[in-house]
Amino acid sequence: MPAMVTRREEDLGLSWIMKAMQRKTTWPGWLAAPLETFAKTEALGGALLAVAGAVGFAWANSPWQAVYRRVWDTVFRVGLPGFELSKPLLLWINDLLMAIFFLLVGLEIKRELVIGELSSLRKAALPAAAALGGMIAPAAIFLALAGQPELRRGWGIPMATDIAFALGCLRVLGARVPASLLVLLTALAIMDDLGAILVIAIFYTADLSAFALLVSASLTAVLLMMNRRGVHALSPYLIAGALLWLAVLKSGVHATVAGVVLGLCLPARARFARDTVLREAHTLLEEAQRGTAAERDLSLQALHYRLRHCEAPLARLEHALHPWVAYGILPLFALANAGVNVAGLTLAQSAGPVALGVFFGLFAGKQLGVLLASWLAVKAGWTVLPEGVRWVHIYGMGLLAGIGFTMALFIAGLAYGEGTPLHNEAKIGILSASLASAISGLAVLALAGSDTRPDRR
Repeated sequence: MPAMVTRREEDLGLSWIMKAMQRKTTWPGWLAAPLETFAKTEALGGALLAVAGAVGFAWANSPWQAVYRRVWDTVFRVGLPGFELSKPLLLWINDLLMAIFFLLVGLEIKRELVIGELSSLRKAALPAAAALGGMIAPAAIFLALAGQPELRRGWGIPMATDIAFALGCLRVLGARVPASLLVLLTALAIMDDLGAILVIAIFYTADLSAFALLVSASLTAVLLMMNRRGVHALSPYLIAGALLWLAVLKSGVHATVAGVVLGLCLPARARFARDTVLREAHTLLEEAQRGTAAERDLSLQALHYRLRHCEAPLARLEHALHPWVAYGILPLFALANAGVNVAGLTLAQSAGPVALGVFFGLFAGKQLGVLLASWLAVKAGWTVLPEGVRWVHIYGMGLLAGIGFTMALFIAGLAYGEGTPLHNEAKIGILSASLASAISGLAVLALAGSDTRPDRR
């Protein structure tokens, strides 16, 4: 392989290809790069999420609170006369834009299941156990404190972890925590999201439409068939996914579930292996240099086709969506949903059974559930702690898992209805628990450091 790019290659506009061929392309390198990009995006996205939530809360308690409500209650209509969707802006955000967020969640879940930290039972055992414990304990604490049957509908609120906030907090500590803890927390949060998605799909649904469910199942079968037949173009999946979103919306199941289904149906493996493409690229470039204009065009078309398909559709869509979700959709969701007005709120309301159930479910339930379930999984011999991770790190991770901001706010709206007194009470519990979990988790992990000398088992 040449050590430098020739003038002829510059004329062909192919210098970037040769430079790419000269870069290190081993499996750990290309696998670590997306994870690093993911973590950096989540860190900045978490900061934007916090700012947007604070702005929403301040706006809803300012002299312009009426404007805040009027903005999100503005009705938008999409479609043709006789066949149109009419929703307030708040529901367009929660039903449509959050479906895109859940599409990204589905992509992340499948990536981890196929090539990531959940691709083997032993690797998946620790985050799976931690996630399960971190869902059961918060729900149990909420149910114990909620009391009345009509309040217990919110038991799913403290179950989920906000991955953007949690990873953002962990990135603040930098080298003071082991790098493997970042991977573990990411896997835990993804498993946590999967559990929350199942809870939403099964327990937080309206009256079901058999016809719409049949259409949804048929479109899902089409998506799976395209995957099986090796369709790698994104456009057919996105068209079918848009129709699936509409069918699920009309079915009574929450529309965001369509995003997860689409994400799980996309191919996670590329048509051409990267190493194979890199070997073939040099041959095709030489053929392009030696051949006629027509032969050169054919060689370049073949190279372009291989380069386009050496990245899986799942990875292409994940990379495209991630900045939009982290920097746009989630901050907009926080701005629209964090605005609970506390004017005239009594102590009894702010410390009501829903607020207390959510607070202690997230803050106490998460740390206890994650730590206890992880300890049981390790003691049972199902898994071991990752390199450099000690039990104090697991405890700190459990505290950070108590940051339930985005998913908790989302489920609270489904459980109690947007803008109701119980919904606002749940928001108070979510915001206070997320703040307490972030501060205490950062403190514990900062004091723990990354010293690996104690026994990890």
